[in-house]
Amino acid sequence: MDLNFVYVFSTQEQNQQKLRKAVSDVSREIDKYYNELKLERQLGAIEEVEQAECQCCGLKEECTAVYITEVQECYCGNWVCGLCSEAVKERVGRSPTVAMQDALNSHRDFCQEYNATRLNPQLSLTHSMREIAKRSLQNRKSKGLSISKLTRTTSYP
Repeated sequence: MDLNFVYVFSTQEQNQQKLRKAVSDVSREIDKYYNELKLERQLGAIEEVEQAECQCCGLKEECTAVYITEVQECYCGNWVCGLCSEAVKERVGRSPTVAMQDALNSHRDFCQEYNATRLNPQLSLTHSMREIAKRSLQNRKSKGLSISKLTRTTSYP
């Protein structure tokens, strides 16, 4: 064998190994960049908070865009607070022939009429909705239906 041939073959093999290593390093850096970019997008989406106003009673809450969309899908494109959503579900549950949109319109009309007569509409409405929930619970107890415990998860000043 010719010594020049062995040297050239060895040099070519070393160059190919260096090239493979360079390509591997670049691929690793690209993967790392895309993973960081994906993580930034996920964190950005998690932290976005918007103010949503209830279409029925006018209460405002801070919610994520994902949550707002989920609620709107359940309530014909309208965002409703937790209290109003329970009232609307109760109305639909009492009479299965009542459409969601009709229950929403009925509850919205009730809220607007109720708010027009109160000094502090949101506080009065919240108190009244609480009383309605208590009565509903008592009715379920008296009829022997399953009872889910009503609890308060957070307290606001």
